[in-house]
Amino acid sequence: MFVSARSDYALRAMLAVAAAGGGDGDGDGDRAGELVKAASLAEVQGIPLSFLQGILLDLRRAGLLHSHRGADGGYALTRPPHEITVGDVLRAVGGSLTTVRGLPAERADYHGVAAGLTDVWLAVHGAIATVVDSTTLANLLTQTQTPTTP
Repeated sequence: MFVSARSDYALRAMLAVAAAGGGDGDGDGDRAGELVKAASLAEVQGIPLSFLQGILLDLRRAGLLHSHRGADGGYALTRPPHEITVGDVLRAVGGSLTTVRGLPAERADYHGVAAGLTDVWLAVHGAIATVVDSTTLANLLTQTQTPTTP
């Protein structure tokens, strides 16, 4: 698995929106927390604004964020942070979790002595999916809010 800048930025943006309380979880557009502006996300997370705007559009199209226009506008989650997984975000901005030569792992096709590689790539894909689909934004936020002892 290769984690692209786009995927990394998308997760950081989603975590920032979740941390701000930007979302009510019912998808109706009512605010339960603070709406987060794209420019603020870009500045705080060190993400180029023009790049971030495309990522936010993908996240909105995937149904993970909704946007509000206007001076008081911004972005909010469509569901509570405990219902949005890392896998949801990665798939929204990058498609398949695992690729082999640019194709989804399930489309890797080998013959002869290399035929067993298909099973290896599918197992790798399954292991990655298990981790990212069981880790929610809420899990990650809890980790950052819990002080560690030396």
